Amino acid sequence: MNRQEKNQLIDELSDLLRAKSVFYLTDASGLDAETTTELRRESVKKNLTVRVVKNTLLRKAMERVEERNFEELYGSLVGQTALMVGDVGNVPAKLIKDFAKKHEKPVLKAAYVEEACYVGANHLDVLTSIKSKDELLGDIVMLLQSPAKNVLGALQSGGNTISGLVKALESRGA
Repeated sequence: MNRQEKNQLIDELSDLLRAKSVFYLTDASGLDAETTTELRRESVKKNLTVRVVKNTLLRKAMERVEERNFEELYGSLVGQTALMVGDVGNVPAKLIKDFAKKHEKPVLKAAYVEEACYVGANHLDVLTSIKSKDELLGDIVMLLQSPAKNVLGALQSGGNTISGLVKALESRGA
């Protein structure tokens, strides 16, 4: 790979890192071709891009993205690195966790999710529990609807009791 090709790849990677707010650094070394293909298929189903990258080129791409700070992740750029890029913070973590039930790899090295860095495989459970924007909005809507539903339910049940009471009093008086 000549210097021009390397610069082009660094530009592509830095554009990708600017465009996406979620990416994971994983170690997928040692996976055979069949398992790698299975990982890529599962990634495509979940709208993730998986790309094996050279650590030095990825670091240079990270350094070019001045609007974000990736310094915490530099220590994770050792050995083989597969970059998983997506739009939802917990999707790559869930994929890694599900895939680990059958295979030893990929192993989480580090993750960058919405301006926060997570270094080490011990953060996988935390990352799977992160809620997406849509999940959070759904929770908020449910919380807002809950008091209104309780009030309506109480009014409806109370209304039936009052009307029943009025009818019973009418029949006794007549």
